[in-house]
Amino acid sequence: MRTWHEMRGFPLAVRLLLVNQLGVNTGFYLLIPYLATHLGENLGMSAAVVGIVLGVRNLSQQGLFIIGGSASDRLGARGVIIAGCALRTVGFALFALGDGLPVLLAASVLSGLAGALFNPAVRAYLAQEAGERKAEAFALFNVFATTGALIGPLLGSVLLLVDFRTSALTAAGIFAVLTVAQALVLPARKVRPSGNSGVLADWREVLGNRAFLAFALAMVGMFTLENQLYLLLPDGAREATGWDGAAGIVFLVGTVANLTLQLRITTSLKSRGDRARWIAAGLAVMGLAFLPPALASGAVPVLVSALLLYLGVMVASPFVMELIPRFGRPELTGTYFGIFYVVSGIAAAVGNTVVGWAMDAGQSGGRAWLPWVCCAGCGLASAAGVAWLRGLGALPADPAQAAPVRAGDRSRA
Repeated sequence: MRTWHEMRGFPLAVRLLLVNQLGVNTGFYLLIPYLATHLGENLGMSAAVVGIVLGVRNLSQQGLFIIGGSASDRLGARGVIIAGCALRTVGFALFALGDGLPVLLAASVLSGLAGALFNPAVRAYLAQEAGERKAEAFALFNVFATTGALIGPLLGSVLLLVDFRTSALTAAGIFAVLTVAQALVLPARKVRPSGNSGVLADWREVLGNRAFLAFALAMVGMFTLENQLYLLLPDGAREATGWDGAAGIVFLVGTVANLTLQLRITTSLKSRGDRARWIAAGLAVMGLAFLPPALASGAVPVLVSALLLYLGVMVASPFVMELIPRFGRPELTGTYFGIFYVVSGIAAAVGNTVVGWAMDAGQSGGRAWLPWVCCAGCGLASAAGVAWLRGLGALPADPAQAAPVRAGDRSRA
């Protein structure tokens, strides 16, 4: 298979990080999709308390990405990755071993903090180790992440036939194995000083890069629409078929497409036009993906929507990940990723709220097309934003086209 052939062409550290992402997503989706049901049905908690536990986990992760990114730059990505996986091991084990609210809140904080640590650190380490093959590395990263997101819920549904505790301990065990593997295999790299007086100075430098902030805001559509794989599309599949398991078909279609097409798409587009052009095109495809269910009812339009959405992500995502480190100095790669994911987390939360409102309004008002049209508009607006920045020359040039531009120059774009 082409995926394995391409994978062998990277250093051992990159190959481990790819397998690591498969394990991370498998362990995460093995547990988290079933956590609310466990808290409400098995432990008898009210919907408000369930919301608090889940909200604390999400806030701990999304709000602290900047901490993980800065720690990666200041302390080294390797140590932060290992610490993050170790914390996720403890957090998931607490979900299995504790039934009281204080223990569950502690588990939520630890598992969220873990994600805030290793998510930006993994991407910073991958960007540094992949060299000029960043796009291909992130394409493979996307393949392994998508596969894990499919395997996790399937494995979780099987383990839940035993009980939730077994599922949580299995997830904790996966993260424990990943922690040991990282400690044994990932090589330590010398940390290059940023030259700033402290972390706050690093943040000021990144936040002062107006081109980067404009790009991060323009990418709001990508993260909002990706989140519809867990909200609007599964709901549409269930409505169209009357079968709760229809949501699994959506993920299966996407995973098969990702495994067969991701590398081909990235390697083909990499040599045809600049990266920003393909990011804008991918966002446009993601937006257009939501039009089939808006125009026609039934299962087929929903599956076409899912396939187009995955296709748009496959076009845009590797080039987005490749572009982020080039906005600034290599010494601040983790901080750039951290701040980018803080923006994406806020975007996903706001976007899901808007889409949820549109779903309710559409259902009550007989306008089933409303949430789909909202998503289409969001994607097309993001595509237009990236195209506008590209037209202004505010985005970093492709590696083969120009030497790196100083962060201070870009901040004036």
